Amino acid sequence: MAGKIEWYHEFVNKKYNPKPNDVKVLFKYKPAEGMTKEEVIGRVASESSSGTWTTLANRPKLLKKVMAYGYDYDKDYVKIAYPRILFEDGSVPCMMSGIAGNIFGMKAVEGLRLQDAELPMDYVKGFKGPKFGQTAIQKIFKRKHGPITSVVPKPKVGYTSKEHAYFVAKQVWSGGIDCVKDDENLTNQKFNKFADRVKYLAKVRDQVMKDTGDIKDAFINCTSPTLKEMEKRVKMVHDYGFNYFMLDLVVGGFTAVGTAVELSYDYKMAIHGHRAMHAAFTKNPDHGISMLFLAKLYRLMGVDNIHTGTVVGKLDGNEKEIMAMKDMIMEPKVDEIKNIRLAQKWGKIKPSLPISSGGLHPGLIPAVFDVYGTMNIGLQLGGGTQGHPDGIEAGSRAMMQAIEAHRQGIELKDYAKNHKELARALEKWGVMKPI
Repeated sequence: MAGKIEWYHEFVNKKYNPKPNDVKVLFKYKPAEGMTKEEVIGRVASESSSGTWTTLANRPKLLKKVMAYGYDYDKDYVKIAYPRILFEDGSVPCMMSGIAGNIFGMKAVEGLRLQDAELPMDYVKGFKGPKFGQTAIQKIFKRKHGPITSVVPKPKVGYTSKEHAYFVAKQVWSGGIDCVKDDENLTNQKFNKFADRVKYLAKVRDQVMKDTGDIKDAFINCTSPTLKEMEKRVKMVHDYGFNYFMLDLVVGGFTAVGTAVELSYDYKMAIHGHRAMHAAFTKNPDHGISMLFLAKLYRLMGVDNIHTGTVVGKLDGNEKEIMAMKDMIMEPKVDEIKNIRLAQKWGKIKPSLPISSGGLHPGLIPAVFDVYGTMNIGLQLGGGTQGHPDGIEAGSRAMMQAIEAHRQGIELKDYAKNHKELARALEKWGVMKPI
C-alpha cells in the first residue's frame, strides 16, 4: 500500500533535539493496514508542516527551517516538533490549520488524535489570556471564595424572553444563585429574541439585586451568524450592565473566540465559554482532538470560564484527563503526564475558571468538589434545580444549601434535617448519577 516513500522519511528523525522555541505536539496514531509507524509519522509531520506527497524539482532555501520532525515515538504515540517560524504570532487558526489540518483525513492513518502540544513562551506571549478568569470571584462577585454558581433554564429552549427573565431567572437569582445562563442553542429565535431577553433580564436583575443586596449576573449567548453581529450583541449586553457574555466556543470557531477576547478587554467583561459540539471530535479516544488541548487553547486566547466536565454527571469524561485539564487551565505551570498531557509554562497568562456542568443536582455537589479538590470553580445546574419538587426557587436554595453544607464539612443528610429544600432534593435524587 505504501508504495515509494520518496521524501516522507526525511521528516522522521529520532536524533532530533527539539529547540527551546519549537512547538512540540503529542499525537496518538494508528497506522492504516500495510503502513509502518515510520511511514505514518513521516506523512503526518510532512503534511502538517512543509511537505507534500512527492519529491519536488525545486526546494526553497528556507525548507530545512520549516520542516517538522517526528523525534520520539513508539507504536501508539509520537511527539512531533514544529519550528516556531511556521506559526503566525497570536494566531491559533494558523497553528491549528497545520497541526490539526489535512492530516486527519490521510489514508495512511486509521486513527489520529491530537492529545496536547507544549507551547513555547515565545508563542504564549503573543496572547492576552483571560481578563478575569478565577479573579472574577473577587472582582465581579466581591467574595473571597467560590464557587460561582449558575443555572440554565430548562427546557433549554421553549421559554419566551419574558418567561425566561420573569419566571425562571427571577426565581434562580432569588434562590441565591449568582448567574442565569442561556443554553448553547438559545440565541435569537423568534420566540425568545436576543434583544428582548437582554432587556428583561437586566430589569429583573436590578430588582433582585435591590431586594437581596447580592451581585447577580447572566451568561447571555452572543454566538452569532457573523462576527459583526456578535460584536453588536456583546455591546448590547455590556450596555445593559452585565459583566459577562457567553460564546459557543467550538461552534463559533477560533476567529470568533479571538474577536470575543478583544471585546472582553475593550468592555472589561468576562467570557463564559460553552463547549457545544466538542465531543464530535474529542469523544473518540483514537481520533480527533482532546478536550484538554481545546481547553488549553481557550485559556491561552483569553476565555474566562471553560466547561471541563463533572466526572459524576451525565456527560462523558475521563477522570484522569479532566483532572489534567483542570490543572492545565488553573495552574501557572504543569508537568508532563505520559500520553495525557505535555508540560506547559503559562508566564503572565491568568488561570481560567473551570465550569462543572452536565447532569448535576444538589446530592452530587460534594462529589464535584472532591473531584476538583477546590471550591474555586464554577458550578452549573439545570434540571437539578428546576426539577425540584417545590419549584425553581426551592431548587436553587437546595443547591446553595448543599454548597454551604460542604463548606462547613457537614454531611448533606445531616444538613438537610434543618433545610427543607435540600431535604426534598435528596428525597427525589439522592446521590444518583444521571446517564
